[in-house]
Amino acid sequence: MHLGFIGLGRMGSNMVRRLVLDGHEVVAYNRTVEKAHELADEERAAGRDLGAADTVEALVGTLTKPRVVWIMVPAGDPTEAQIKELLEHLEPGDTIVDGGNTNFHDDVRRHAELAEHGIRYVDAGVSGGIWGLQNGFCLMVGGDREAVEPLEAIFRSLAPQDGYLHTGGPGSGHYVKMIHNGIEYGLMQAYAEGFEILHASDYKLDLEKISDLWNHGSVVRSWLLELAALAFKSNGQDLTPLKGWVADSGEGRWTVQEAIDHDVPAPVITLSLQTRFRSRQDDSYGAKVLAALRNEFGGHAVKSS
Repeated sequence: MHLGFIGLGRMGSNMVRRLVLDGHEVVAYNRTVEKAHELADEERAAGRDLGAADTVEALVGTLTKPRVVWIMVPAGDPTEAQIKELLEHLEPGDTIVDGGNTNFHDDVRRHAELAEHGIRYVDAGVSGGIWGLQNGFCLMVGGDREAVEPLEAIFRSLAPQDGYLHTGGPGSGHYVKMIHNGIEYGLMQAYAEGFEILHASDYKLDLEKISDLWNHGSVVRSWLLELAALAFKSNGQDLTPLKGWVADSGEGRWTVQEAIDHDVPAPVITLSLQTRFRSRQDDSYGAKVLAALRNEFGGHAVKSS
């Protein structure tokens, strides 16, 4: 297929590479224009053809009608601005695919707004991280069937076998990806707590070997556990090069809010999100209050700052 691709971050660049490898005609654009040309030069050096555009208008002008443009930029204002700019150049029958981590409420709104211009809108939840080029990207795709089906060749090229699903109507792709990431928060937190206990043990345990061991027949085996083994191998048992500051990209918060809205108890996901917040505090005021109260009512020892 012939498509435009906007956003060449770590995932976006590898998605473009995977599409080109599978024979799709891709024209790439990035806000930092040099990045698109560098990627195009890299592909040409490998004997593959990738177009690079200096502007969104130029990108749209090179595409075969009906046009398909995939956006892979940060959710929120950057995506809104990119869609607004695309609207200046697209025509009825064209399709925009948003592969970022967009809130599904925004998808529903955009689908309706773009439909007024005759533009199709597809939301694609993408999982795979920096390993997607090698392993493929798991795709959770939402949108009207008549908008999704013509793009399935793209989705199947990006995904591993059985790694693509049309999840339902507009917003459903990012909704499923949101819950996916909420689950991911809980899994990662469980691994983190377990390895911290192992690390604190009186036994001299090799955490790299243990994480590798658990991936052979254990009920807790997973790709995340494989990544834990790689992390211990790269950074050492004590993870000395790393700071325990953990960001969240939004989906965990949205998952917790969705649980609240539907009266669904989700204590593990909620607490894993709160733990990420705690990781960003060098010296928690709340912990100081706890220490002060214990000292006041029980005379428990406190430590001076």
